[in-house]
Amino acid sequence: MSFLDKLLEGVNIELISLEEIATFRRGSFPQPYGNSEWYDGENAMPFVQVVDVSYDLQLVKNTKKKISKLAQSKSVFVPLDTIIVTLQGSIGRVAITQYDSYVDRTIAIFEHFKIKIDKKYFAYQIEEKFKIEKETARGNIIKTITKEDFKKFQIPIPCPENPKKSLEIQQKIVAILDSFTKLTAELTAELTAELTARKQQYSYYREELFIFDDKEVKHLPMGDESIGVFQRGKRFVKTDLISEGVPTIHYGEMYTHYGTWADKTKSFVSEELVKSKNLRVAEKGDIVIVAAGETIDDIGMGTAWLGEEGVVVHDACFSYKTILNAKYVAYFTRTKQFHDQIKKHISSGKISAINAKGLGKAIIPIPSKKEQERIVSILDKFDILTTSISEGLPKEIELRKKQYEYYRDLLLTFPKK
Repeated sequence: MSFLDKLLEGVNIELISLEEIATFRRGSFPQPYGNSEWYDGENAMPFVQVVDVSYDLQLVKNTKKKISKLAQSKSVFVPLDTIIVTLQGSIGRVAITQYDSYVDRTIAIFEHFKIKIDKKYFAYQIEEKFKIEKETARGNIIKTITKEDFKKFQIPIPCPENPKKSLEIQQKIVAILDSFTKLTAELTAELTAELTARKQQYSYYREELFIFDDKEVKHLPMGDESIGVFQRGKRFVKTDLISEGVPTIHYGEMYTHYGTWADKTKSFVSEELVKSKNLRVAEKGDIVIVAAGETIDDIGMGTAWLGEEGVVVHDACFSYKTILNAKYVAYFTRTKQFHDQIKKHISSGKISAINAKGLGKAIIPIPSKKEQERIVSILDKFDILTTSISEGLPKEIELRKKQYEYYRDLLLTFPKK
């Protein structure tokens, strides 16, 4: 028999609605939000908005905004050690406040409990309930939970007929969850530190592996036609993307979806669009290089295309057809050596961008094919260890989180045998 089975043996579990458990209200703030009179000044206080509610049952240390003395009388004061929950946008963030504050109208405040309940047990249960409810919450872009929906939420209460025993059970569950939370945080921190160290090590060796003596290894501009040719993609928009069709790489996905190589794409376009717009297609062994972004640092990252089928290239990217090892070149585009060279050729405005001429001026070392393969082999191992979602430390971190979530769900939902 498990600890949970022993704890709940013979115990009645009752689902009780929020309005039967506690009184609550929404925060408030004078309108319009943009009025500078409502912020800062003498005796200003923390003003809690959705963004200020963290994911660890706490508020952030310093709120993004401070509410002025003038606006305080028009808002809702919340003393420390109060449970609040976000009802709009990133809904379901819960905190037991660590300081006095004023709270925005997108947040619900629990003011008084009608039954005997452990405050932290209640906070855990509210967070658990919202994990489910937010999936079907109203709204497309900005999700919202209404007060009417909210008050009907039901929380499982063990042994409600015996408040003293009920409280004891709740506190034992909280103690287990707290220890799990602490252990998971420590393990995650340890693994994250290890991952950070590996990434730093990876970055160091990547830089070192591309440093060659000019006398021993030939260096050429990437735009030299004897080694490669750049070709800009052609324009299409996000609304052109479909779930199946011709593989395509949209420039916005280069920062979030692709690493140093890819053989499958996240997005597709129709064959009709490729033909009607005469879209540019990169072939196997070409490198797709992003040429536009919000910052200078976003520019120049390359991904070797290794798919059997060609890939359509967006006009904010270049395909680079080269006689060199494709992954060797893609790894080179991730180095400081490469980025230091192209930075002076990047134009900045609303977005930063570079043209083929600017990219082509970057000097790349050209060792033997065998040496290129050796470098790729070494960097592949680092890449798997540090960035793969299916191998290495990131997977271990994800497993720890899932393990915590499993036991948390078990303790808070009281599943029937």
